[in-house]
Amino acid sequence: MFSLKPKWIALLCGATALSALTAVAQDNKALLEALVKKGILSTEEAKQIGKEVAASDAAGSISTKPSKYLKKLTISGRLQVQFAGLATDIDGTNADPASTNHFFLRRMYIGAKAQLAKDWLVDFNYDFAGSTFDAAYIQWTQSDALKLDIGFRKVALGLEEWGTSSGSLKAIERSPATRYFVEGNNGRRLGAGSYRTGVFLGGKNSGFSYNVAVTNPERVESATGVTGGGSAATNTPAIWGNVGYGAKFKDGNYRVSFSAGSLPDQGGKTLGAGDNLTVYNWFAEVNSGGLNVQAEYFLANNEHGVSATKDASPSAWSIQPAYKFGDKEAVFRYTSVDSDGRGVNLSDGVRSSPSGGTMNKMEEMHFGGNWYINADNTKFQLGYVHAESKDTVAGGKAKAKTDGLRSQMQINF
Repeated sequence: MFSLKPKWIALLCGATALSALTAVAQDNKALLEALVKKGILSTEEAKQIGKEVAASDAAGSISTKPSKYLKKLTISGRLQVQFAGLATDIDGTNADPASTNHFFLRRMYIGAKAQLAKDWLVDFNYDFAGSTFDAAYIQWTQSDALKLDIGFRKVALGLEEWGTSSGSLKAIERSPATRYFVEGNNGRRLGAGSYRTGVFLGGKNSGFSYNVAVTNPERVESATGVTGGGSAATNTPAIWGNVGYGAKFKDGNYRVSFSAGSLPDQGGKTLGAGDNLTVYNWFAEVNSGGLNVQAEYFLANNEHGVSATKDASPSAWSIQPAYKFGDKEAVFRYTSVDSDGRGVNLSDGVRSSPSGGTMNKMEEMHFGGNWYINADNTKFQLGYVHAESKDTVAGGKAKAKTDGLRSQMQINF
């Protein structure tokens, strides 16, 4: 057993309280003076604690007020809890795959954005549900027309993938068109767009916008991949470019965009075979009153995307009208995917869907409703999904379909 003198107990309590107070108070001088007057601290002890607090503030680690090195620190988060009830039926067989009926954490983001002095910014965002970063980059801003990002983020390709936050999606999940083109290469999906590590330059002025980037060619899907080394399939940089325009009109606004990406060694059926992949995207979005309409089109040239002797030119498109009345919104989306002989599975396009076998084409319809309890910050979404895949990659007749419900509760802060 041991004991502490009352003065040191008071000193410890006072220092603890002072440390906590630095996160919320604007000035600790009054507290230190009060502790000195009561005889709890000596003048020298107060000066020493004051120096330590000042050093902590200068580092910007816990201070919420501007300092020499930190102008502003913002902490953010997102929690999405989903339920998926989806069943797949394959024509001509009684051995359909097991259905999906499951609750799960779709996203669990914690992010921090530090606005530093001299126009520098650091942005981190980590998804604990997916064990991957959503962003991790350093940004220098010369003006709205010129911003430079260095690190890990999404490239400028796709309305749903790049142009819309996951917290603002109206149909809960991104469309099969987006998922087929940007999600990880599995021999069918292309793995283009989305997350890359590299250097990004962009800006906007008078309605016009642009983005260019030089990145590693491979799509990063895990936290390990962010710090991974190169290989024969990933040592040649990818090049990305985007131009867009947006403007307001009476009771509304619109934006249009064109993007392209050249991905060396990311084509073919197996990565690393020296086959290249080129992708293109066009999109448009219009808002007028309570009406929102989104449309986009993807196209790719995939060297030896079908086989060692045959290229593939997959394409996909989607259209999504939504109408908001008060805090409620009705949403419909139609999507079509043509793999051009490369192959597509229902599970490639519809998240959490049981497999329907490899087909050549697929389409999806989403009928949904959103309840904006507190805008996108507190939101409940419910949707019915119907999707079909058809025709074998060899041209034979085949068909599979998925039907079911998906719901999501979201909190942003």
